[in-house]
Amino acid sequence: MLNTAINLAAEGGSQEHNPIIPLWQEIVVGSIAFALLCFVLMKFVFPRMEQTFQARVDAIEGGIKRAEAAQAEANKLLEQYRAQLAEARTDAAKIRDDARADAEGIRQDVLAKAREEADRIIAAGKEQLAAERQTIVRELRTEVGTIAVDLASRIVGESLADEARRRGTVERFLTDLESAGAR
Repeated sequence: MLNTAINLAAEGGSQEHNPIIPLWQEIVVGSIAFALLCFVLMKFVFPRMEQTFQARVDAIEGGIKRAEAAQAEANKLLEQYRAQLAEARTDAAKIRDDARADAEGIRQDVLAKAREEADRIIAAGKEQLAAERQTIVRELRTEVGTIAVDLASRIVGESLADEARRRGTVERFLTDLESAGAR
């Protein structure tokens, strides 16, 4: 039997085979191997590749969406910052204006108090001057009276020692002087 198989193979091998056209057995084995390879690729490899591809697409799109969300949040925060900055500037201007108004009010109060104090000092000075003037006028009346009595005594030649007479004379003299000064 083994001999017959070898003989057949030798006989079959003696026919010349065209190298361009494959043998039908090779075509069947190749087709089965190709079908098996396609089945394995379609069943296991392509779905896995699709999952990987989809994961990459999701990651990229998710990254873009996250970047857009972050950009929107950054823009929102920027607008809030600008609004707060504008509000702070408005508040600062208001505080500055209030401070200026307060300073002006304080300045006016200080000036009013200074005027009142100056008026009080001037009034006190006038009162003191009037009191000193009256004191000086009294002292001068006494001195003028004494001098006038002494002078009158020398002119008249009689002693004006009597107090009542001397006062009356001094008063008349001073009254005459005041009426002469008033004219």
